[in-house]
Amino acid sequence: MTENKESRRQLFKSLGFLSGVGISMVAATFIGLAIGYYLDQWLDTRPWFTLGFLTIGIISGFRNVYILTARELRRQQREEQQAEQERDEG
Repeated sequence: MTENKESRRQLFKSLGFLSGVGISMVAATFIGLAIGYYLDQWLDTRPWFTLGFLTIGIISGFRNVYILTARELRRQQREEQQAEQERDEG
């Protein structure tokens, strides 16, 4: 029963991580697109600001994915090291 709870807990952690990555990517892209679009409307420079800020948004989204993934990998390594230490002690 404890094993079932642990696997369910791990599943929810993974789902939370994946949804966070997806939201991070989409949000950064849409924010860049919106800023560029409104600057183009305001300055009448279609499509240059839209394309520029969309590119910046996409790059920011990939940067966010990289940062979140690196953070998750470090967390998993720490958990594995703690589990090894507990096994060695016990």
